Amino acid sequence: MEDRSGHVITVVIADDQELVRAGFALVIGTQPDIDVVGQAADGEEAVRLVDSLHPDVVLMDVRMPGMDGLEATRRIAEDSKSDPVTRVIILTTFDLDEYVMAAIRAGASGFLLKDTEPETLLASIRTVYRGNAIIAPSATKRLIEHMAQTQPVPLRAPSAEEGDAAGPSDGAQTGPYPGTPQTGSSGQAPYQDPELEELTAREREVLVEVAHGLSNQEIADRLFISLPTVKTHVAHILQKINARDRVQAVVFAYENDLV
Repeated sequence: MEDRSGHVITVVIADDQELVRAGFALVIGTQPDIDVVGQAADGEEAVRLVDSLHPDVVLMDVRMPGMDGLEATRRIAEDSKSDPVTRVIILTTFDLDEYVMAAIRAGASGFLLKDTEPETLLASIRTVYRGNAIIAPSATKRLIEHMAQTQPVPLRAPSAEEGDAAGPSDGAQTGPYPGTPQTGSSGQAPYQDPELEELTAREREVLVEVAHGLSNQEIADRLFISLPTVKTHVAHILQKINARDRVQAVVFAYENDLV
């Protein structure tokens, strides 16, 4: 069934394993409202396909030869800033893959495990197409806390030759991510984004609850406000901090020491 506007969601699959691409394509092909319009074996090919096909969603593997999924995601997000029509879902083998956090900061809208259930895959594509994130709040929190405990971390995924076991000690470039709060030797307070000053006191409260993994209804109940009011606050927060979705809002909250 097509969405209410009659639009069929277009998808590009990027993975260096042909069988993985075929499997995802087979699952997606059963749905009348989602269509696979292209497949890529590496990040460079994925960027080219996005540039020519303008798909709604890209399923992006992290570890691929040549240009990896992190760099490809960054380029796609940069190209989509003026008209964010293409959203990236990161595919990973591990639920605490340290490279997924880098991809989220690069502009991805979330991540899926490669062994996810077909129903979850399809629902996630539709969710991301509608402009929402697909990382469960608890998983988002675990990822960010995991990253905070393992800095510095690689700014790129290991190459196919380096293998899945590669990590920061395997020759990958390391260092803090841009925007990560850093406390210097002088003991000064960590850097905070200027956008934080744009938020009202109530918006900060809502952002903190979002970062704690609460749903809109749970935030409404905790703060004793209506659900429409929460939705309005969340929309204003995303706009003021230049966040694409709730995932990036959670990252913003953690990076600015709000939680």
